Amino acid sequence: MSTQTRVGLIGAGYIATWHAEALAATPGVTVAAVCDLSKSAAQAIAAPHGAVVFTSVDELIASNTCDAVHILTPPDLHHRLAIDCLQGGLHVLVEKPVALSATETAEVEAAAQAAGKRFHAGHNFLGMPSYERLKQAVTTGRLGKVSSAEITWSFPLAPLRSGPFNLWLLREPKNLLLELGPHLMGFAVDLFGTPQVQAATLSKPVALPGDDMRAQGWRIMARAGDVDLYFNIQLVESVDDRSVLVRGSSGVARMDLAADTLVINRENASDLILNPLRRQTDQGWQHLREGMVNATRQVVSLNKRQPYALSFRGMNAAIYGDLAAGRGPDTRFSGATAVTVMQALDDALALVPQERLQVAAPMVATPAPKPSAMVIGGTGFIGRALVRRLVAEGRDVRVLSRGRHGPFPDLVDSVETVGVSLHDQEALTAAMQGIDQVYNLARALGTSWEDCLENDVGVSVGIAKAAQAAGVKRLVYTGTIASYDMSDPTVRITEDTGFPEDMTDRNLYARSKAECERQLMQMHADQGLPLTIARPGIVVGPGGPLQHWGIGRWHGAGAVRIWGPGRNALPFVLNDDIADGLFKMAEDPAALGEDFNLIGDVQLSARDYFDAIHNALGARIRVSTGNLHLFFAADAVKHQLKKHALRRTGLTRPSLADWKSRAHFSPFVNDKPKRMLGWTPEPDRARFIEKAITNANLFGI
Repeated sequence: MSTQTRVGLIGAGYIATWHAEALAATPGVTVAAVCDLSKSAAQAIAAPHGAVVFTSVDELIASNTCDAVHILTPPDLHHRLAIDCLQGGLHVLVEKPVALSATETAEVEAAAQAAGKRFHAGHNFLGMPSYERLKQAVTTGRLGKVSSAEITWSFPLAPLRSGPFNLWLLREPKNLLLELGPHLMGFAVDLFGTPQVQAATLSKPVALPGDDMRAQGWRIMARAGDVDLYFNIQLVESVDDRSVLVRGSSGVARMDLAADTLVINRENASDLILNPLRRQTDQGWQHLREGMVNATRQVVSLNKRQPYALSFRGMNAAIYGDLAAGRGPDTRFSGATAVTVMQALDDALALVPQERLQVAAPMVATPAPKPSAMVIGGTGFIGRALVRRLVAEGRDVRVLSRGRHGPFPDLVDSVETVGVSLHDQEALTAAMQGIDQVYNLARALGTSWEDCLENDVGVSVGIAKAAQAAGVKRLVYTGTIASYDMSDPTVRITEDTGFPEDMTDRNLYARSKAECERQLMQMHADQGLPLTIARPGIVVGPGGPLQHWGIGRWHGAGAVRIWGPGRNALPFVLNDDIADGLFKMAEDPAALGEDFNLIGDVQLSARDYFDAIHNALGARIRVSTGNLHLFFAADAVKHQLKKHALRRTGLTRPSLADWKSRAHFSPFVNDKPKRMLGWTPEPDRARFIEKAITNANLFGI
């Protein structure tokens, strides 16, 4: 092995960035390779580290560029990839769940033993500094004789209510436990040994499309020796409570995973009067100390050592420190521990009534759909409503998705889901054969202007070229009202208002969408692209998120800092009304070459909206005014730190007008779509609130 341990990443999704940055901060380790079927995704992760890019795992193994790999793909691929890499002579770390069962996990461990290599489980929270202190408190007897522990994961899982529904963790009911359970069970196994599961119950069911039920609450009871164990998973909208609570004869310790803090409540020997004061004061000082340490750490590191990042750093330091020193594997992350964790989860699933773990029987298409409409982005919030509207109008629909699992199991006679890369113009053209209308609802949130030009503007132009080549009769593109300058309350915005000439001082999303519109309209003028453009407002309704960032900056489900004072009318619109507008745009010949702002008639202020939530649902969300000048100033400071301290290049900084635009100060006029298309958004305030809030399942309860 070389002096440096060369690590490759297999999978370039969201979690890969966390792994890459933690590995780069680990002594004796380099990020040597990134492998993903999407070359562009792999390049984005690899570039900052000078890593080699692969699109084939076999090529990575044969290249001899790595000593170890981290497998970060969807879990159903973990088992086979891990064994292939071990047999190819590489150590492996596998993201949780390391496999789909204890049997598969044991097979990976057996392959590691046979190959003389190491198999590690990505139980990253066991690497947090606060957990190491908690474990020391337990093992040294500081808490006395431990009698019970409660391990909680109470954190909203928005895809359960608003999608996307084609994620692996939503394909089967058990996947939710397999995805989150290793975090909880890993703590118990490391602290107390092998759990004997005694009971498992499910609660708070929610229906995915096709009446496919998923439990949002899981409760598991177990014992490990003399310690009673309680595992609680709650995925509805709630205050973030991801914690480990250990009760002993001398103290109660609570570790907060989200904040990386540990507070111990212990008895003291003071008399009856001073005892409670001293006890509360002690806890107050502990909270203050933990908060100050956490804040100082993040400020000094410019947020590069926040709790989640530290968990990966701690895990990597333990794994690669032992490997470099020739020590045995740390039991927190060993393959043997992974087998124990997965066996406990298997035991819990065996106690759940099997009908609760069944997937709704898929319908069989007879005959197969014959699509005349295509929706790109059809698995998203707006896309799902549009697809169902098209089907209701008698259209068969082809939905483009990353995979073949779409949220339409009840519409198999009318909807087909196909996986096509949006960067593959030839494949897009082939997929559009026989299609009359294409709705492009896709969007990419770039991290730089170059990224936006490639993955948003370039993709949109490529889709348009494919539509022309396939003879599509109408392309409907969804832009955004965010591209307007909405900072002036005296300006009434219509489709004739236009975007600012210079967009370089706007946020990347607004600027990128405006550039997409400009280039597509140029194609319409020069090449006859059959284009219509829609700009939805703040879209709400069933399946939409509670934590909508068009309204303010959220801090969990219970607190929001609204953009500005929050008393001006906001351009709300119901999702079903958006679907109706998009459908009419593609049907009406007069809409060719036109653009439409789809803004509803009922335009509540931000404060009205949250008051309506309280009145309709009984939930009072803490609402604070967001001073836009302070937002702008804070962003300016962050920009300078990123530029000079972190040496990042290609940065942009939104102007004060851009920040004010987020408050939607400028009112919209929605006459054009009404006049030209006969569009009729919901006009009644009470019915709007009923659809947008009362019946929208915002909290998942």
